[in-house]
Amino acid sequence: MANITPLRQQYLDIKKQHPDAIVFFRLGDFYETFDEDAKITSRELDIVLTSRPVSKGVRVPMAGIPHHAAENYLSRLIDKGYHVAICEQVSDEPENGLVPREVVRVVTPGTVVEPGLLRQQQNNYLATAFYQDNRAGIAYVDISTGEFAATEISGKDILNQIRSEFFRLNPKEILWPESLPQPDNLPGYLSSYESWHFELGRCTDLLEEHFEVATLDGFGLRGKPMAVRTAGAILAYLEDTQRQSLKLLNELSTYTLDEFMVLDAETRRNLELTETIRTGKTQGSLLSILDETQTPMGGRLLRQWVSKPLLNVQQIRKRLDAVEYFFKNGLVRAEVMETLKDIDDLERLTNRVLSGNAIPRDLVAMRENLARIPALKEIFPEDVKGITETLNNIHYCKDQFALLNAAIQDDPPATLANIGIIRKGFSAELDNVLDSSKHAREWIGKLEKT
Repeated sequence: MANITPLRQQYLDIKKQHPDAIVFFRLGDFYETFDEDAKITSRELDIVLTSRPVSKGVRVPMAGIPHHAAENYLSRLIDKGYHVAICEQVSDEPENGLVPREVVRVVTPGTVVEPGLLRQQQNNYLATAFYQDNRAGIAYVDISTGEFAATEISGKDILNQIRSEFFRLNPKEILWPESLPQPDNLPGYLSSYESWHFELGRCTDLLEEHFEVATLDGFGLRGKPMAVRTAGAILAYLEDTQRQSLKLLNELSTYTLDEFMVLDAETRRNLELTETIRTGKTQGSLLSILDETQTPMGGRLLRQWVSKPLLNVQQIRKRLDAVEYFFKNGLVRAEVMETLKDIDDLERLTNRVLSGNAIPRDLVAMRENLARIPALKEIFPEDVKGITETLNNIHYCKDQFALLNAAIQDDPPATLANIGIIRKGFSAELDNVLDSSKHAREWIGKLEKT
């Protein structure tokens, strides 16, 4: 197409880098989609399909959504399995007459971080597998909580073992090596991934570089090349789609299927552990009967426990000791439940801060939650069988709480676009800038009146 506009060329260059994603191209207060992306967006979101001129006498399909309402539209596309590349204006200063733009992240079903797109009581797993002969590796990650784990399995019916583990995890998205045959009826959305991403040497280097180590032995990966392949491939995928999320992954755990009772997909379904056969929903399942948790974090943990019944007698007894204590101490139980009701999802709040996606109300929520931790710990006696170890792992985070208390206003604005988030007196430099800005506006106001 001859003589296309510079803006059109900018879009085409960006779209070329993300051919398999719908590109949300930021233009002012709107995200615009073009060409086939616009047709898909219009159809799936039931919005008007218009057009835009791109050269003399040539128009292309266009569909747009307001920037402030993007999360709602994004969730509907993600729920249908689409990948969405968010292209933002990265500077207000034009270069050669054009505002610079670039894709800041690619949102897929397994890489969602927006609170409105996540189910509070469930992990949002991205999982992958790789196999050769009778050995396979499986890895999964939840970037909203920072959980990252891998395992290696072996056996004759390796594909069925992979399928069973995927049904236990119930991932929202599965990365599958494009060169390998896949099992039937996998859960979640399937994303094909080039097989070279699973190359052992490359994956080893990626993991060692990310965790800044000389060897992966400390993570339990010694002699587990398949687990290394899958963990490395997940890192590569996140680097391509959600680079900011990599800083959330500061540890990698390994596990074996011997640690818990392995149930195949059909048995898990027939037992209705986490969802019913008839409706496919949690209501009416074993989990819905057991779940009296008061926080999203507790709800996710209980779901994990129900999905992988323990085999280790010592661990079972330890868990039952805690259950027995709460059963026999009804007043303590009631007080703990009442206190936990006011605690938000600290796990995901923390990760939103680390990834740079937090808004002012997230910081206020974190401050309020940290303020409640001492009262929670004070409910218990000094030594409680089955519970003391957990309590010792709950930290007051005094320095972080003091910083939030000193820096953030009691009732800050809803977004970072407005001033008034930082308390006056916390930063002399910021106070001077704000005072200068205020006086400048007053001076301009007086000038306009003359």
